[in-house]
Amino acid sequence: QVQLVESGGGLVQTGGSLRLSCAASGFTFSAYAMGWFRQAPGKEREFIAVSSGSGEMSYYGQNKEGRFVISKDNAKYTVYLQMNNLEPEDTAIYYCAKGSRSLAASQPREYDSWGQGTQVTVSS
Repeated sequence: QVQLVESGGGLVQTGGSLRLSCAASGFTFSAYAMGWFRQAPGKEREFIAVSSGSGEMSYYGQNKEGRFVISKDNAKYTVYLQMNNLEPEDTAIYYCAKGSRSLAASQPREYDSWGQGTQVTVSS
């Protein structure tokens, strides 16, 4: 079965960086897009970035490109999210998700499997 395991979250000061990882198993990784979302308390799940199945195409949510960089290593079955210049507003649980197809997508309904999430807390 599909498994997605996020890691790399933690506590960081404003201006710091973190790299999240999502290790996948149970499906042909290169055939599906992989995305990152986040959800803060009391807020809706927010799209951050997605990488297409091949890893050649990436798309970012509004105001995300620049500070967030997604990368997909099909050989390692892992997708990463590099986060730079973090702000307290970035505090949330971060989730990776498997797309239902290889093309990149930004809506949660276009993803069929989700990891358990990793907490990111940015202190001021």
